[in-house]
Amino acid sequence: MSTDDARDDDDLSRRAFAKLGLTGALVLLAGCPDAQRPLPLDVTCEDADDEGFDYVIVGSGAGGGPLACNLARRGFRVLLLEAGGDEPAWYNPIPLMHIHTTEDPAIRWDFWVRHYADEAQQRRDFKHRPSRGGVLYPRASAVGGCTAHHALISLCAHPGDWDDIAATTGDPGWRDEAMRPLFERLERCRYAPRASSSHNPGRHGFSGWLHLDTPDPALIGADPVLRRIVAAAIDEAGTLDPQLFRNAVRMVLDDRRAIWDPNDWRTVREAAEGMFFVPLQVNSGTRHGPREYIHATLAACPSNFVLRTHSLATEVLFSGRRAVGVAYLEGEGLYRAGVGPGDGGVRREVLAKREVILAGGTFNTPQLLMLSGIGPRDELERLGIPVRVDRPGVGRNLQDRYEISVVTELESPLALLDGADVAHPDRESPDPHLARWLAERRGFYATNGVLSALVKRSRRGVPAPDLFIFGAPGDFRGYYPGWPVDLSKRHDLFTWAVLKGHTHRDHGRVKLRTTDPRDTPDIDFAYFGDGGANDDADVAALVEGIRTARRVMKRVRDVVHREVFPGRKITSDAALAEYVRDNTWGHHACGTCRMGRADDPLAVVDSRLRVLGVDGLRVVDASVFPRIPGFFIAVPIYMVAEKASDLITEDARNGVSSTG
Repeated sequence: MSTDDARDDDDLSRRAFAKLGLTGALVLLAGCPDAQRPLPLDVTCEDADDEGFDYVIVGSGAGGGPLACNLARRGFRVLLLEAGGDEPAWYNPIPLMHIHTTEDPAIRWDFWVRHYADEAQQRRDFKHRPSRGGVLYPRASAVGGCTAHHALISLCAHPGDWDDIAATTGDPGWRDEAMRPLFERLERCRYAPRASSSHNPGRHGFSGWLHLDTPDPALIGADPVLRRIVAAAIDEAGTLDPQLFRNAVRMVLDDRRAIWDPNDWRTVREAAEGMFFVPLQVNSGTRHGPREYIHATLAACPSNFVLRTHSLATEVLFSGRRAVGVAYLEGEGLYRAGVGPGDGGVRREVLAKREVILAGGTFNTPQLLMLSGIGPRDELERLGIPVRVDRPGVGRNLQDRYEISVVTELESPLALLDGADVAHPDRESPDPHLARWLAERRGFYATNGVLSALVKRSRRGVPAPDLFIFGAPGDFRGYYPGWPVDLSKRHDLFTWAVLKGHTHRDHGRVKLRTTDPRDTPDIDFAYFGDGGANDDADVAALVEGIRTARRVMKRVRDVVHREVFPGRKITSDAALAEYVRDNTWGHHACGTCRMGRADDPLAVVDSRLRVLGVDGLRVVDASVFPRIPGFFIAVPIYMVAEKASDLITEDARNGVSSTG
């Protein structure tokens, strides 16, 4: 860019922020008042023809929950089995309280996983608990699965993620051009200007089941320190692509908003870098997701849809090579990841006239397949399980995103948090922020704590942005017992969390520990080459993310007291790489039953999500991804559920048997 262009950009910046101020610019870009009006859920339901269940679906999370609802609304009779209950804590609907839901005894499942096989390296992580043999990996056992506790961030995958699946499977139906309409179908966008049928350049959806909204940008403007940190991040974003920044400022002046929307089709298509608002799964300031869709569908389609909670699936039932039903244990607190007794239960069986569909997630779906005799022969024979189908890929290909944090102590507490008692929410004596949420469903408690994010490539030549760097008040360094209180007890800390998408490592494994379906499996993510050299591409990307966060905070050094983590003494690439290896975590596990061609020995399902080697059995959850998609995994799973709804409906109405 020429010197004249740089002067023009500076002039544009001054004009834009002189005209609107940072708060005004953010409010303008956030959306229009019309987008905030409540929209009723469209309720339609075709009646099923007769009794019995067409489909038995195991797991009510991001894959199984929406799939069950869609099939029931299309006239099929569906049974949805959920190992957990439907009794989350009172604060579950409050978006900011997602931090506490991971420790809610009513819904928590604690998996203890390994990041490294090498014990010495594993113990370098402060989150490691030797008595538990690993690092805490919170999951949720509840109606809605892990969407009952997740942080609500909802981003579309990059187009290349879908195109890669199409190339891997040889099925063009997975290309991005075929998948984007599924996002438009499921989304009920609450923040972008409502489009007409003839003009929808952002390709948002406005009548789907998934409500998406963005935080109120005025929250940033009301806190002078936060306002300066976000402005510094915008300046840093301007160094990524000066022309992009130039266009962004012009959009402020022209009263257009797409540049701040990561799910706008134009942004997704261009794999844009820059600053973005973060869309959240909220409906009028309240947590929203599959649980709400399930409840609405149960009310709309009572003759088609049955939900059985506290039902832990133990085995897929077969007649010959065809899956015909599911055996499960009925009872509370049966799975030993939870806080219940972990024993007992009444054995039940249920049959499916058409198909059995597994949607238990990346850990539990391969566990159930292996318990049913589908998996690596050597693993099954080691435990004395009769081998029904030798599929070496079951439980392999485990992968995740990596996250690492830069935590800064500020010179003074954030004004945004004045009076907030996030560490100890009290319904009987609410703090002012909680009182506002209870009365209006607005304010800081109506957010997940993340107000904006910087998206960038870690280096030139990367096809799509691979770093998502999001800022939030508090001290967040991953998951360990008591982490929610540590995150929120001090008001003078600020975290930039660096998330590495499109990770390269896919060597993790999920293995059976025992043949008892109440036991958790053995989980090893095999991070970063499991102890390899410091030139790992993912390590280098995270180091660049740390340096980016440091550059942002250097721009506002007068409000910074000190960097707490990694700390100012850790400066070299080698030292930062060591910090990354010792402290990284993840929470988007996927890939353990991946899609592939029939002749791929490590594939578990085909492009129609049918388990290879048997009939009448599919998988619809995060385990089917060959490679981890995008930044946050919830929306891609919802899109897989939409895709599965169409595939299953097509096969049923064409009289095609589900054969893998």
